Amino acid sequence: MLYTNLEHIETADEFSKVISENENVVVICGRMGPLCIPVYRAIEELGEEYGQIKFFDMEYDNPEFYFFHERPEVKNLEEIPFTTFYNRGEAVKSVGGLQTKAQLKKFLNEILPVNTIA
Repeated sequence: MLYTNLEHIETADEFSKVISENENVVVICGRMGPLCIPVYRAIEELGEEYGQIKFFDMEYDNPEFYFFHERPEVKNLEEIPFTTFYNRGEAVKSVGGLQTKAQLKKFLNEILPVNTIA
């Protein structure tokens, strides 16, 4: 279990439902480790700024998510957490490792449709 203030995705079915039923989604897949915790905090803060985007976390070590490790959008990433941005069910960008709030905000502004940014 991840101890964040984000909504948790706990099954593969939930993951599929989340990315298919929401227009813009950010999913962070990681652990409660030193590279992940600052990213969770940044994502929590961004969730307050970007109301039209849904932000979720997934536990990297949950056997239910082994399918995710092989998805094309994260397969070649070498560091966790994996932060993936989805628009209309399609992955539009994935980054691995420690990302600052400013970096994540830049990605949001660059890759998600302008009309969704609050």
